Parts: sequence; C-alpha cells; structure tokens
Amino acid sequence: MIQSLLIANRGEIACRVIRTARALGIRTVAVHSDADAGALHVRLADEAVHIGASPARESYLVGEKIIAAARATGAEAIHPGYGFLSENADFAQAVLDAGLIWVGPKPDSIRAMGLKDAAKKLMADAGVPVTPGYLGDDQSAARLKAEADAIGYPVLIKAVAGGGGKGMRKVDSAGSFADALDSCKREAASSFGNDVVLLEKWIESPRHIEVQVFGDAHGNVVHLFERDCSLQRRHQKVIEEAPAPGMDEATRDAVCGAALRAARAVNYEGAGTIEFIADGSQGLRADRIWFMEMNTRLQVEHPVTEEITGQDLVEWQLRVAAGEPLPRRQDELAITGHAIEARLYAEDPATGFLPSTGLLEHFDLGEDGRIETGVEEGDEISPFYDPMIAKLVASGDDRDEAIGSLATMLDSVEVWPVRTNAGFLVNCLLDDDFEAARLDTGFIGRKLDALVPATEADDALWRTAAVIALAEGESGDALAGFRLNAPAQPAVTLSHGGERRRLILRDEDEFAEASGFRDEQRVVVFAEGQAFSFERGVRGRTGAAASDGGLLAPMPGKVTSVDVAAGEMVTKGQRLLTLEAMKMEHAMLAPFDGVVAELNVEAGQQVQVEALLARVEAAE
Repeated sequence: MIQSLLIANRGEIACRVIRTARALGIRTVAVHSDADAGALHVRLADEAVHIGASPARESYLVGEKIIAAARATGAEAIHPGYGFLSENADFAQAVLDAGLIWVGPKPDSIRAMGLKDAAKKLMADAGVPVTPGYLGDDQSAARLKAEADAIGYPVLIKAVAGGGGKGMRKVDSAGSFADALDSCKREAASSFGNDVVLLEKWIESPRHIEVQVFGDAHGNVVHLFERDCSLQRRHQKVIEEAPAPGMDEATRDAVCGAALRAARAVNYEGAGTIEFIADGSQGLRADRIWFMEMNTRLQVEHPVTEEITGQDLVEWQLRVAAGEPLPRRQDELAITGHAIEARLYAEDPATGFLPSTGLLEHFDLGEDGRIETGVEEGDEISPFYDPMIAKLVASGDDRDEAIGSLATMLDSVEVWPVRTNAGFLVNCLLDDDFEAARLDTGFIGRKLDALVPATEADDALWRTAAVIALAEGESGDALAGFRLNAPAQPAVTLSHGGERRRLILRDEDEFAEASGFRDEQRVVVFAEGQAFSFERGVRGRTGAAASDGGLLAPMPGKVTSVDVAAGEMVTKGQRLLTLEAMKMEHAMLAPFDGVVAELNVEAGQQVQVEALLARVEAAE
C-alpha cells in the first residue's frame, strides 16, 4: 500500500481523499494557494505546501509546482481529485516520469477519451452506441452551420475538450447558431485552451445516465451500476441519484455492458465514468441510450454509488494505483437501497444564481445524513474557485425515503451571510414531477420560476424574527431555545426587504418552524434552507441597483463582451454585456425597456464587486 500521498486539489474532494487515506494509515500532503492558506484541507493534512497565488492558473493548474511539492515532502503518490489537472494526460505522464505513482488511469487512456470527437469514434468502433452528430476536422463557421442545418434543430454545440457543462450550447434555430457558436468557442478557449467543437442531435426528452466503472492493472474491469444525473442547470449537475429510477434489469445489463466495452477499449485502470444520454420519452430503453463521453477520474457524485454498494471508491483508487487487483469481482457487487445527493452551492437563486462569496460567519449543515464539505464556520468562500461548498447525501430503503431524508437535511441548512441554493434544492426534491421520477435535463429550465424560492418573508417569519430579537440571553440554535424577557405583548421594530414593521407579540400569534440568531445589527432567521435577514430598528436596504436601472458587478470578474452602445435603445431582458466570474459567464440584462444612459466598461476589462457597469433609463 502507498505510504504517503499528495492530494493535488482543494476543498471537499481533498478532505474526502484525506479521510480515506487516514483510515488506511497513509500520510497525507496538501497543497494550497494564497487564498487557501488556512483552508480545511490544509488543516486536515499531515503536511501542507504553498504552491502559488490564488488564481488556479498560478497554483493548482501548475503541474511542475505540484510535482516539486511531492518530491520535497517525500510523497510517493499524487491523487488529482476531480477538476484542475485530473484529466490532463501530460500531467499524469509527468508524475510517472518523476518516479511517482499516479492515482488515476494511464495517460494513454486519458488521451483516448479526452477529446469528445475522437472518443465517440473509438466507442463506435468498440460497439458502443453513439448519438448522431458531426465530428469532422473542418471547424469553419460555415461548415459547422451547414452540418447543424443537416442534423436538424435543436442541436448541441459541445467543446471537444470540455467538461462540467462549460463550452456547451443548445441551439434551437438556425438564426441563433452563429452567436451560440461564438460564445461556446470563447468559453472553451478560456476554460480549456481548445476551441474545437462537435455537434450532436439534441434529444428532446434527455436523461443523463452514467455508469461507474473500475479497472486494474491485471485486466479486471467491473461496473458499480448506474447513476441518474438528469437534474441540471446550464449543463451543471444539481441533484444525482443511484440507481436510476425506472431502470429495469434488462436495460441496466445493456447500458452497464456497453460501459464495460468502453472501458476495455482503452485498457482502463482506476475509476472512470461512462456517460450516456437517454431518450426518456418512452421510459428507459436499451435501444434509446447513447454514449456521450467518458470522465477519466472520480466524479463529484461518487458518494451515491458508495452508498448503494457499500464500497469506498477512493480506497479502490489507492489500492489499484498500488498495483493491487480490484477489491471485488462483478458478482460480488449489488445494489442495496437508494441514495441521492444535492450540490450545495454558494450562489443566490434570487439573482440568477450568481455566485456568493465572503466569510462564513454562521455555517451549520446539521448532523444527519452524509455531508462532504471543505469548509467550516469562519472560513471564507473565495471568488477564485468553483462555488460548490458541500454535498449533502441521503440514503434509504427506497427512493421516497431517500428524497424525504435529503429534503429534511436541506431544510435545516444554516449559512450566513453567504447565500446558498438550499431552498431551491428543497423545491426541486418536493416537486411532484421529481417525486414521480418524471425527469429529463430540461426539468429545471422549464420549472425555474416555480423552483426559485421567494425572498420575501411571510408574516410568520416576521413574528419569529421578533421573538429572536426579544429573546433572553445569547442567541440560540432553535426557536424552542428562546425565552421572552419583556412584559406582556412585547414589541420590536424590524426591517426586511425595504419594509419596516413594528411587531407586537401576542399569545395567539403563529410562528414559523425556524431557527436563527441575532447580533447588534440584525436578526437572521433560517427556514426551508433559506436565510432571512431583518435589520434591527432601522430601515433595511432596498435593491436600488435594479430599481434605478444600474447594473452592478455581483463579484470581481472580467467583461468578456459588450453588446450595446451608450445611447442605444434596449428592451427588458436584453443582454447588455457578459461578465466572466468564478469560471462562468454571466449575462447582464436590461432591467426594463429604456436607453443605455451609462456604459462604463469595455471588453477585456477587469471589474471589482459592485462596480457600476451600465445604467439604463426607463423609456418615456
């Protein structure tokens, strides 16, 4: 077994790897940027090495620094986690050339599956069904447009070097193809240094089904069944579960068999995921499932597979990397129960899911279920990295039980002042169609307005905030812990969302099922995964930026495009400019019909949080 391991990653996956390594008696080494100097993964590891400035391109993406850190600390092996350099074949080769153990597939396997066009050709040759599309070398805009026209709309433009939903655009009509292609190529070049794309026929009722595979150096390959990752927003997975609802044994055998053929075609070793797109319009059928791509690494959603199989996939990775055979044969693996995972992001659904950064002054995810996180109370959510702050995983004897348990976990999330998507996730889980497993990748897009929780507090929340404001002693963890210390019918003045109320508490009042705390300035109430802030005795701030037509930068970022000019007439919802922040592009839209009165930025410009980017004056 490996004796010392460097984890070339950060956040929750680094903490996850450290946990298993520690259980196996393996010494761990963390690496960190300036921003992560005090991060949880650094505190958990036996040793930590600083590898550069906060931007990933100056730290976590610099392979030479990571290998140097391994050598300096005597680490035998490098585990890449996921993201960053995990699917970089050149880095994997450099690790091996340095005489270190690479906890991942062989570089040749990564290369074979790294470019989506080449991978699809390879899979077709191996007898794995693939989706119709265009994989040609001619990347001219004219040729791509002609191929899209021939395939028929809608089509999907996909960066061949992409991942994580980046460099992907759905195009519904010929007229919107050129703009979508430009945006896709620009994002692909920025994220992957490669703007080559392929085209695929868009499946109208698509479900995202993926199969966990594992291989070793002794020629053994197994699958650990499938996962359903159909709930996505902008091609980013939001909720994942295992096994896939509605999957019968015959279809499971077919799709898992195809996944094994795919893995054997590249002599695969280690953990990998074969991703399929299924046409779910008539339920899951073997003849309506096609190969999309292979991820040559551990997946974010691997915990749901661990929960239904009882296996530790990180331990499997370490044992295979050490030269051991797979811990289980195929006939020793079985599905038990159901598991479901939700990705808790530091983002605000009320502002179009813009990332939320800052200090976690209050952070409590409860003690139920399985929680994978890379932060604790007092840590900071940085603008430099992916905004996922935790994964909440629940399991049960069946799907209904798992859903109920996860909804309860999310309902109890307490995070402040950083915003999260917990309330949005609760709404997804409790949606009638989700509970009935009527799923496809367009689920969230169709239902978005209904799934985004309201930001206004109802009367019961106002009264709960008043109770917390008037409670005796220090702030508590739950409503039951508060005791009023005022005379009968005590009163308090609070402000929320631009509204100010003087509240008089009476015995017959109804209160929300909530928890919360207070400080000198405010009362914060947590309910249904959301945080509601009430200013104490002063009028709360209103959303002035939206009401007066000003567009403020929600966080530090780079302006990638400006689509209007000063003095131009615009309509509500029209894109004015695009801001790239936290590895994602965010369209800044006109809040109402009017004229661009101010335009303060140009393409390529870096801006700070709350910088006034543009201002629209209402049309008369």
